[in-house]
Amino acid sequence: MTSSLETTIQESSAEALKRNSRFLRGTLETELSSGEPGFTPDAQQLLKPHGFYQQKDRDRKGDPANPPVLMVRGRIPGGRLSPSQYLAWDRIADRFGDGSIRLTTRQSIELHRLHKGNAKAALQSLHKALLSTKGACGDVVRNVTEAPNPWGRADIAQLDGIADAFALHFAAHSGAYNEIWLDGERVDPDSESEPLLGTAYLPRKFKIAFTVAGENLVDLYTNDLGFAATFDPAGLLDGFFVFAGGGMGMTHNDATTFPRIADLFGWISADQLLPVAEAVVGAQRDHGNRADRKRARLKYLIASKGLAWFRTEVESRWGGAFEERELPPWRTSPVLGWIPRADGTWALGFHVESGRIADRPGFPLKSALRDIVEDFRLDIQITPDQDLILLGILDEDRADIEDILEARGVDPHSPSKLRDRALACPALPFCGLAITEAERVLPEVLDQLEAALERHNLARRGIVFRMTGCANGCARPYSAELALAGQAPGRYALYAGGSEEGDRLAFEVTQKIALADLPRVFSHLIGAWRAGGDAAFGDFAARVGAERLRAVMEEP
Repeated sequence: MTSSLETTIQESSAEALKRNSRFLRGTLETELSSGEPGFTPDAQQLLKPHGFYQQKDRDRKGDPANPPVLMVRGRIPGGRLSPSQYLAWDRIADRFGDGSIRLTTRQSIELHRLHKGNAKAALQSLHKALLSTKGACGDVVRNVTEAPNPWGRADIAQLDGIADAFALHFAAHSGAYNEIWLDGERVDPDSESEPLLGTAYLPRKFKIAFTVAGENLVDLYTNDLGFAATFDPAGLLDGFFVFAGGGMGMTHNDATTFPRIADLFGWISADQLLPVAEAVVGAQRDHGNRADRKRARLKYLIASKGLAWFRTEVESRWGGAFEERELPPWRTSPVLGWIPRADGTWALGFHVESGRIADRPGFPLKSALRDIVEDFRLDIQITPDQDLILLGILDEDRADIEDILEARGVDPHSPSKLRDRALACPALPFCGLAITEAERVLPEVLDQLEAALERHNLARRGIVFRMTGCANGCARPYSAELALAGQAPGRYALYAGGSEEGDRLAFEVTQKIALADLPRVFSHLIGAWRAGGDAAFGDFAARVGAERLRAVMEEP
């Protein structure tokens, strides 16, 4: 048994807080009705597994009339929503948030600027639409992602039930969510247990993704645990390739932290899926770093213990063995625009810049989507690239939908190939970790990169570009072909060399580039790319390396 002294040494304060929280209750219920505008620091940590982050408007720093606000995030397995569920998010955004809906890179929805006094009403409204925020944040298994399926493919559709089942199976068992937010039946915490997650829950967040072998629209390699499904000759799911140890977060200039892409451990039969997943989660629960949160993700456990150790640990817990099979090559199929579906209906993929659905002057995207979903009762899938797909459109309704969009001035298509897959995190003003801008400057940065592409006659070529306001990597910059990660106010570290398919890690090229220098930097990089042949930008960058790219960028 671990002594109290050893526990003090081996566990961070966050671990003690979780362990003593009475299964995520803490003082949340008391503070919720206290009349204070915000939650205490300890309560803020316990809010996360319930789906909330407390934030401040950093544009109004020092303003005494600047109360704390909340961001709430949904648990939406595979990003799939019924018409009534999407419309519930739309209404709640208007009633309790800032009126906008933010699509996330994990196929979820965030609402911003909620006030504490409205938090309970917001969650109860979501609950009425069979929606939940439980497990959307915090040291638990996060929203389970799944390959988008605008085509209505039967193989991808077989993952729907699996993603839903995983979301429920790996959710916290605690009754705290129902008690605090939904006025549910009270349960004595002493009678509760968390057989999968443990009394202190996981050391850090844990991300799971599903796709089909050969299709990597979920950015599989950036997840703690990823499964790529295989199928028998009859088209029935027969197994999975298993990947583990991916993760994007790091700290600038701290070599003990790093982004990492997941390792392929082998193939398993379909009936072994849940035992293998439980074994991987259990290994991280029992062996993950609980002393240093910067090194608490699964990727650090695998990096420190080694692949052989981790394989043995998982196989021992599972009672099976991974099988070696050849992995098919990856692709990333386009999901935007009009796409015919297998059942004779259509899908319409909307490009949503930075995932922000709002009504802006001349571009009322939010109300246009609301009216279309309401009038035509369309299902929806959010993509891992922060876009949105309308599903099941009847052939006879296409023209009516196009007329609605044209009348509103809303074009669902991306303005350019570059923008198809460009991502940015929210960053300032609300993210407490942001060092500098991301979402708010992305349009300007993309304009500059597009200008460089046009200057070198490469406007028809796309680059997977991503931008974050800090090094934590929420927009997956370190698997992009070209990326900027915030390093200081107005300055960014530049990364290059990831792949279009998401199976290669980008590398740091240089640090602290000012926004004002980006037009020159982009022009030099794109010029060198054009002179370097026909390869994709990421392949070109990986071939020539950081030193050559730095030299190119420093040219007058």
